[in-house]
Amino acid sequence: MKRTEMVKKHEDFNKIINKGIKRKGKYFLLFSLEKEEEKPHFGLAVGKSLGNAVERNKFKRRVRNIVDKHKLLFKNNYNYIIIIKREANGVKFKDLEEDLVNILRKDN
Repeated sequence: MKRTEMVKKHEDFNKIINKGIKRKGKYFLLFSLEKEEEKPHFGLAVGKSLGNAVERNKFKRRVRNIVDKHKLLFKNNYNYIIIIKREANGVKFKDLEEDLVNILRKDN
């Protein structure tokens, strides 16, 4: 996931979370909101309950990797916010990937 594909502003996060469509998985919450641009943009949120900064950054790297692998499952004209739940702590990468892909497939 490139820097140009990321949602960074606090206002944008709130807009997507408050007005967007919410989907739940075992380890993730996915919010999506339609927009006019053609490329999807992504935002990641990891709470402090998942561990210290090193562990939270590790989760973010894993999720970015999953997003890059399965970019074709995301609709082009949407913004996405992916919130990693507390239950993801100690879970294998493969299980995280399966959960996020299942959420995306339900959407399509």
